[in-house]
Amino acid sequence: MISDQEPLRVATERRHLRDATVPQEQPILWAPIAGTIATVTVFAVAQGLTYPLLSFILERQGTPPGLIGLSAAMTPLGFILSAPLIPALVRRFGAAWLAVLCSLFAALTLIAIAWTQDLWAWMPLRFLLGFFANPLSVISETWLITITPPSRRGRIMGLYSSVVSGGFAIGPLSLGLVGTVGWSPFLIGIVAFLFCGMILLTVVPRLPDMPQDGEATSVGGFLALAPLLLFAVFTAAAFEQILLSMFATYGATRGSAEERIASLITCFITGNALLQIFLGRLAEQTGSMRAMLFCVLVSLAGCLLLPWVFTSWLVWPLVFVWGGGSFGIYTMSLIQLGERFTGQALIAGNAAFAVAWGLGGIVGSPATGLAMQWLGHRGLPMALGFLSCALALFLLAKMRRTRS
Repeated sequence: MISDQEPLRVATERRHLRDATVPQEQPILWAPIAGTIATVTVFAVAQGLTYPLLSFILERQGTPPGLIGLSAAMTPLGFILSAPLIPALVRRFGAAWLAVLCSLFAALTLIAIAWTQDLWAWMPLRFLLGFFANPLSVISETWLITITPPSRRGRIMGLYSSVVSGGFAIGPLSLGLVGTVGWSPFLIGIVAFLFCGMILLTVVPRLPDMPQDGEATSVGGFLALAPLLLFAVFTAAAFEQILLSMFATYGATRGSAEERIASLITCFITGNALLQIFLGRLAEQTGSMRAMLFCVLVSLAGCLLLPWVFTSWLVWPLVFVWGGGSFGIYTMSLIQLGERFTGQALIAGNAAFAVAWGLGGIVGSPATGLAMQWLGHRGLPMALGFLSCALALFLLAKMRRTRS
């Protein structure tokens, strides 16, 4: 005979079993998240200042656009060659101390760049700047993805992209305040790199170890796992690097003053900063793939409209939305990386992202510089439009295969 309490006991046992078998989502660790985002934000200030500053200096020296683009490509070349070394260096020195050392060496490299003021000396120095700066980004993004709950990943990665983009915006904006002559603009970047290391030292005790579960995956091996994801990062990097390094030349060929160009670059990056949380929320509601396609189409529209509105007031809202959409491609890539990979594959994926980002810069800036030499100012929007169109077609093909 079953007692009156038996159904209640069975129901309770089943509830306990269900609670034990369904994994509980990890809590949000706001202190490590804030420390990680602050580290990359300060790093972004230095990066956002360096590209336009050096381009302005080279432009005043009468350097051809092709050489300006080649010089700008040295930093992403440093990204490419340092990325495969990062997993081994993390195991050897620890993630936190590796990032601290890299921030110190990056500051010393920027001091050498300010000291020399020479195109050919800048080539190896800009390479070293990228080589030392890259681990800061890779390590921080790996930490952030690891400690972010899946249900909040879109919003938190959008917040991350927004705040980091704000750091990039401060860089060009500071040029309007201190100018592009002398040591003053360089000191902003040098102090930013040093401050980055200081922030890391304060948050090290709260940061988790790098994930080590799963099979070891090389950067090259990750390419076979997610080629389209890496091409999306390549495209986002091309937008970022080309606009930061070549927009000064584009504006000069169209008769704009340095102050207006710097302000337009700031507006572009401000769009990055203010629209990423909205795009992250969009990814949670519609899926990261559809949200990425939306960002690509916005980027393509910006390429088509820029030549027509550059001299009118419409260029300001255009550049603002264009900035948000183009950088949103990278935000969607980070969200997809966290959705699809964990453990050592996640570290390899972030390192592969750095390679793709570096390739986007190293190919995009010189190619756009040459296109501008051949086609004039039209070469910049045409180069970016070609990339946007290619990525849109690849995304549509993948989405069609997924549905079938």
